[in-house]
Amino acid sequence: MPADASAEAITAAWRAESARLVGALTRMTRDVDLAEDLAQDALVAALEQWPASGVPDNPAAWLMTAAKRRGIDQLRRADSLRRKTEELGHALVRREEELVPDLDEQVDHIEDDVLRLIFLTCHPALTPESRAALTLRLVGGLSTAEIARGFLVAEPAMGQRISRAKRTLVDAGAAFELPTGAERVERLDDVMAVIYLIFNEGYTATAGDSWMRPDLVAEAIRLARMLAVLAADEPEVLGLQALLELQGSRIPARLDEAGEPVLLEAQDRSSWDRLMIRRGLAVLRRAEALASRGRPVGTYFLQASIAAQHALAVRAEETDWRRIATLYDVLAQAAPGPVVEVNRAVAHGRAYGPDAGLAVLDSLGAEALGESPLIPSVRGDLLERAGHPTEAVACFLLAADRTRNAAERTVLLRRAAQNRRP
Repeated sequence: MPADASAEAITAAWRAESARLVGALTRMTRDVDLAEDLAQDALVAALEQWPASGVPDNPAAWLMTAAKRRGIDQLRRADSLRRKTEELGHALVRREEELVPDLDEQVDHIEDDVLRLIFLTCHPALTPESRAALTLRLVGGLSTAEIARGFLVAEPAMGQRISRAKRTLVDAGAAFELPTGAERVERLDDVMAVIYLIFNEGYTATAGDSWMRPDLVAEAIRLARMLAVLAADEPEVLGLQALLELQGSRIPARLDEAGEPVLLEAQDRSSWDRLMIRRGLAVLRRAEALASRGRPVGTYFLQASIAAQHALAVRAEETDWRRIATLYDVLAQAAPGPVVEVNRAVAHGRAYGPDAGLAVLDSLGAEALGESPLIPSVRGDLLERAGHPTEAVACFLLAADRTRNAAERTVLLRRAAQNRRP
């Protein structure tokens, strides 16, 4: 097999199977650090052997077998861990016939391992940033270097963050079990929040030269799809997947041929990914069906419903802004906060005129989001639409001064220039 094709096949297999592999090994060893080490050893073995022997028919089974063998060999070499070797060996032998010959027969059990792993990476003892990094590492299968690039952090610093997160889990006595009752609901909210954080950082980067990081967007969507399979009866989880599919469908149209950002209403909607739109709308309908039977919905469902209105409009001018404004009113009641209010101001400005949007924004206060560029950029847009170019220029310049993203700064400065009188 050619080297490039082999490397691509190994990367694809690793991304598809790493979460199941680390999850199963964590269940066996009760040690997430050891489980990841064994999984990484199996990956190294694949990199060494698959180019010559070819990709096996069942990559997951091959990787699991390799990981288990290395686990037994590693523990046998350490005299101080002989007892653990015997315990692990017995556990691995008991599970060998279940996990290796036919993983398809063990899908439910293995998927439970993945769900446990997702909940473990989103333990409340961790900070949101550490949860995101650990989720990408253990569930997403990304390397430390990939995660560091995604969040514009030096690789050693990201490695330290991930190591600290693992130690925190040990110190907190985090169990590799699914939480129950109120704790499970709370942790599920944390899991969704981490996936959404990863998506947002990819969709509109907070800093750096690039406006987007499509690799983070793709990974967040993959995690959302995985979670939706594992928690298929939760309409809010389906709402999260729908939201990410619908917003992610716009990625191909968010940059022009010169690589400059294109705002939503100026995008070529024929470039939007129609498959992702169909998938997102279908998932949203499933969530709506569950909601009609009394299952609770929340902010992701509402945001997906808003994104659906954009997806259903063939042209920007056909967008049902009044419906979107109504949905934002509901969202503001369900999850009040300054970001929701800013978006509500945009919706009301489009639905009822810029003065209506400015009224919403004025009720919020200019410093509600601190040094964020969001409020002055939206105020500038509304003032431009209201026919106040001088005031709009000042707002765009303030927003440009506040942003840490070079591409966003370019857009804001361009809009300021367009509003200056000749």
